Amino acid sequence: MTSDAERATEKVARQSYGRLIAFLAARSGDVPAAEDALCDALAAALRTWPERGIPDNPEAWLLTAARRNLIQAARHRNVRDNARSMVTLAFEEAEERMNDIENAVFPDERLKLLFACTHPAIDKSVHTPLMLQTVLGIDAKTMARAFVVSPEAMSQRLVRAKMKIRDAGIPFAVPERHMLPERLAGVLSAIYAAYGLGWDGLDGEEDGRTGLTGEAIWLGRVLMTILPEEPEVMGLLSLMLYCEARRSARRSADGAYIPLEEQDTGRWNEIMMAEADTLLRKAGSFDRFGPFQCQAAIQSVHATRRRTGITDWRALVTLYQALIAMKPTLGAKISHAAVIGRSEGAVPALALLDDLEQHAVGSYQPYWAVRAHLLSELGESDAGAEAYRIAIGLSDSPAVNSFLTGKLQAVISRSA
Repeated sequence: MTSDAERATEKVARQSYGRLIAFLAARSGDVPAAEDALCDALAAALRTWPERGIPDNPEAWLLTAARRNLIQAARHRNVRDNARSMVTLAFEEAEERMNDIENAVFPDERLKLLFACTHPAIDKSVHTPLMLQTVLGIDAKTMARAFVVSPEAMSQRLVRAKMKIRDAGIPFAVPERHMLPERLAGVLSAIYAAYGLGWDGLDGEEDGRTGLTGEAIWLGRVLMTILPEEPEVMGLLSLMLYCEARRSARRSADGAYIPLEEQDTGRWNEIMMAEADTLLRKAGSFDRFGPFQCQAAIQSVHATRRRTGITDWRALVTLYQALIAMKPTLGAKISHAAVIGRSEGAVPALALLDDLEQHAVGSYQPYWAVRAHLLSELGESDAGAEAYRIAIGLSDSPAVNSFLTGKLQAVISRSA
């Protein structure tokens, strides 16, 4: 049976992991050491809190314990005296600010850690997973599934990247303003990837938790305070708000999946939608159209249905063509085929899917779901049913699986 202390430890770890790691790593310059120190602090909490009681400020308790662990580890490592002194002094300075432990607050420095994780010295392929693990605490196994690699390969990449940050002395700092544009793309992509994992339900779809999506939106807002006139930052925040505004409409009262075009627009969050509209209009005034603005514009077309009652599929076709020209991702190409299916019919849409590299789509669930729908539209029941079975097998969401199973049964019934 889980104790109150265990629940408190799990809660603070889930809510504060990224903040704690960012604070510790920014001062030690060593992400693995910060992670080890925090891990030991969490273990200490599980040992001591059941006996001594849960502290009034669990986050501050963990920070103090982790900070001490880091100092002790630095003293035991074979490092130069001056380096050890620098680490110790940095944490003594932090400790002075933490004297009133129960009322302590500490700066949220996750944005600094995010820029360190997406530094040009680190391989671009690991930017996003590194940020997801260090800033938001996503485990390697979850990311391996999301990025379609083995857990072992993902773990090795993350370890090498963290060692690179330490050994190369990569700074934990938001870059100078003149350097920000060239660093921005990786940061925006990492934030959106975090949002995507939360949106897909990997952080607790079934109990309604929205931790990752909320954290990603917070990071987007912080980034906008640093770059208030960067249209792509506005585009990213607008995109996330459009999506988040529809969260409550994604499931029925009994938890069944509801596709976007069938959602009750009355359940969409009008305040979020209005903010997203404003951000997208402001981004457009800068005459620098980028992929995140384009994705936000796509969501804006869907959002317009709350006022008009219809979806402008031709506008979506045009926007997806623009997005593919800027950023030809597999997801964009499949979504383009889906809207072509609605605008021009299943035959040209299937032709677009057939043109994709088959090795790239074999394990990509959205491809099979779209293909199944298009084949069923053409009356190719056997092929459609097989595509639905593959899509079901590739989905991690029980709600989506139930929805697709219903589609499969309808195809089977029509062909019987």
